[in-house]
Amino acid sequence: MIRKYIKYILPALAVVAFTFAVVHVARTQQTPPKATPPVEPARSPFGTNVSGAGIVEAETENISIGSPLPGVVLETFVPVHAVGQIVKKGDPLFLVDNRALKAQLKYQEANLAAAEANLARLEKQPRPEEVPPSEAAVKAAEANVAMQQDIADRNQTLFQRNAVAAQDYIQSQLSTKQARAALAQAQANLALLKAGAWEPDKAIARANIELARSQIEQTMTDLDRALVRAPVDGKVLQVNVRPGEYVGTPPSQAVIMLGSIANLHVRVDIDEHDIPRFMKGAAAKASLRGSPQVAYPLEFVRVDPYVIPKKSLTGDNTERVDTRVLQVIYALDTTDRPIFVGQQMDVFIDVGAPQPDVTGE
Repeated sequence: MIRKYIKYILPALAVVAFTFAVVHVARTQQTPPKATPPVEPARSPFGTNVSGAGIVEAETENISIGSPLPGVVLETFVPVHAVGQIVKKGDPLFLVDNRALKAQLKYQEANLAAAEANLARLEKQPRPEEVPPSEAAVKAAEANVAMQQDIADRNQTLFQRNAVAAQDYIQSQLSTKQARAALAQAQANLALLKAGAWEPDKAIARANIELARSQIEQTMTDLDRALVRAPVDGKVLQVNVRPGEYVGTPPSQAVIMLGSIANLHVRVDIDEHDIPRFMKGAAAKASLRGSPQVAYPLEFVRVDPYVIPKKSLTGDNTERVDTRVLQVIYALDTTDRPIFVGQQMDVFIDVGAPQPDVTGE
């Protein structure tokens, strides 16, 4: 029975398979509808423009605070959870280990005290107690000279009468000379004592005092440098240090990022091929990445006159591409909505008509 219908079933299956293949091929050849992008790309509001990628920065630029001295951080005055707080110029940010410097300062202060005491001792010479013994030594030497001279005179008389040996006579003469030399030495010592300290010795003592003071000043300067302070009024943008961590010079990364954000700036990279068409003072607008429908007017501030290698806007200074850019800084009005430092913007600069030159370099 089945054999009877096989000759009809097989052609029917072939027709079904062929129909399925034709339908499948027809469907795959259809052009899919264009997908709507999740975010519309930024569009230039100007007819002829120069475009560039911009990044928002603080008015003072983003200041990467480092440590002038390497060491372990003892204390941070702007902890991680305090990011965003306002600091004034001179406010402490963090303290590097300064215990060795404090000990060194005490040692140098002791050296200064010793040098000052040495100079005071030299300036007060001679001591009143030292003069009487020297004067007594002179009188004793004078008495000895008189005694030796008397002995020599008597021996000379006796020698002329052959009443004393020649050896004794000569010995008495030599003893007199020796006594006179001792008297001269005692008198010279007394004069040296009364003259006081030698002036070059005082000069050396004064120089030692100045040396000790300069060492103290240097150590105090290092102690002040160990306490890192805010160089400007601004807001703490980033904190990358905690107590117990080591900071070097230069640091591997910004220890603290600081900047004045009362007014924000946009740093725009203009490709070197577009530089001839760029005009200072031309109207410019920018829009945030992801929000192209809102255009922010920009006010020209200045041009950095040095054309630099372009940096990738990831924030890593080691990432570069093979082109050079001119960096132009614009002031950004942020009254419409909050804008954060580090956000990227698409910037368009009108070059359709001549614009008045603005001095801003």
